[in-house]
Amino acid sequence: MAASRYAPGAEIELYPHTRALVDAFVAGTANVIVVPIYNTREGENKPYFRLFEKIKSGCWIDNIVLPVHISLGALQAGESVKDLHTLIGNQRVFKQCEEYIVNYFPEVTLMGVNNVEEAVGNIEAKNGAGVGALAGEQLLTELGLHILERDVAPHNRTRYAVLGPELAVPTGYDATVLITEPLDDRVGMLVDILGEFTRRGINILDMRSENDIKTQKLQVYIEVEGHIQDDVITKAVRCIEDRVIQQPGCLRLLGSFPRVDMRTKFIKSFGFIGTGAMSGWFADRLENEGYRVLLTGRSTELRPDEMIKQVDVLVICVPISATVNTIEQYAPLLADGQALVLLAGEAETTVESALAVTSSGVEVMLVHNLWGPQAAVMKDKNAIVVRTPRSGRFCAEFEAFLYKHGADIYHDSPEKHDLLMGIGQKLPTIISVALAMTLDMNGITAEDIAGHCTLTSLYPILAMARVHAQNARTYAEIMATSGESRKIVHDFSENLLKVIGKADAAEIKNLAQLIDCNVEHLTDEFIQARMEQAKAVDEVLGRMI
Repeated sequence: MAASRYAPGAEIELYPHTRALVDAFVAGTANVIVVPIYNTREGENKPYFRLFEKIKSGCWIDNIVLPVHISLGALQAGESVKDLHTLIGNQRVFKQCEEYIVNYFPEVTLMGVNNVEEAVGNIEAKNGAGVGALAGEQLLTELGLHILERDVAPHNRTRYAVLGPELAVPTGYDATVLITEPLDDRVGMLVDILGEFTRRGINILDMRSENDIKTQKLQVYIEVEGHIQDDVITKAVRCIEDRVIQQPGCLRLLGSFPRVDMRTKFIKSFGFIGTGAMSGWFADRLENEGYRVLLTGRSTELRPDEMIKQVDVLVICVPISATVNTIEQYAPLLADGQALVLLAGEAETTVESALAVTSSGVEVMLVHNLWGPQAAVMKDKNAIVVRTPRSGRFCAEFEAFLYKHGADIYHDSPEKHDLLMGIGQKLPTIISVALAMTLDMNGITAEDIAGHCTLTSLYPILAMARVHAQNARTYAEIMATSGESRKIVHDFSENLLKVIGKADAAEIKNLAQLIDCNVEHLTDEFIQARMEQAKAVDEVLGRMI
């Protein structure tokens, strides 16, 4: 069936087992072969890993994924499930139905056979009472069995590899499979190999290792996202061979092919309102995941109201000050079954507005990514996710996209998000701007700062420089956010005046008590952990100043 699906008009020849199939491909008697390599219920087909050793020419060029529907049939009419004492089937089917058998037939005898048709015929010639068979419904019906239950192993799919003579051309949504030659022992070898992919933002789809039968040396099989002709994949492979394993040619390319996703994807398309750098950053990565992405804005020919009709998920990614107005203008156009994802830095008023103007069948979620478009990857970057009672499977799939690419995800309520963003963004930005104004007011130059900073006092100077080195409008938007973040700034201002008052009055004892009280709230564990980070930064800064 898999071969017919791949090439409906081709001449198809059947082989008794996978080894014979691969032998025919190696000998050139079969131009293209289709090999089962993975099943969602039984895992990988172990023999194929070693069979690839025999293939010195030709490539893995495509994949076919087929559902497997296994039914239970009884040899004699009138029998029910509870009457069965013996089940016939091949070993792979038993493996796929393991959960079903354990739950409903813990005491039955399993008769593993290579040919179900032949086995049923032999038993029927004697006495088939109490005997059932597990196989495809069509086969069971053709053999005259009486169907008792259908699809006894749900979510059952098999992936087949298609092998052909030449490398497949890039499609933009590809995967590459590599296998190492037997490797000499070295501490950290596997971690270092995988690290060359992850540090470049290349997702590893599959990885397994096995000892070579002859030498008992480790061999590693890796499937990654991207085509071997992609520059980032080529560089990773070269680095692994030359620097990590230090054996040129030790990685053998099995093939590159259109990527197959064994996971269920519900989203087909995303549409962005906002054509800024951050929208483009997310759009590129979503397209690389195989999604269709449309970008709209003030200058695009495609208008947002037309785009909304064409997508599953609407993403609003505009300046903070324009977010609510954009929601109120376009979110009401969403229909039940669509989703709204807000890429925004303010949650409370934004989420409230989104829930108010959309119908109950529209999913809503806010994501605040704490990185900018200059980031190469999102791995180890913080992402704040604000779910709502209407966050459903589309929202979960977008969150899974963030998780897949290594983002550190934190879940907040809208109020908590805004309060903590007062600490994480608004207050530090306001302090940086006020500090720069103070320097100007007092005529303090960059040279003065360099000559009079300690490592501790350098931290706010660095933060000030970062704010003033980037987009002024972005930081102005952050400072102007409303909601709970304002409370943080106002409370800080109040406490600052208290500290200044005690400092001006030279109340050293009271100031020391304030610090001690702060330590009690912050906890020793927190302070020690942050001090370790500070020391690491100090070591770098100390060499620079």
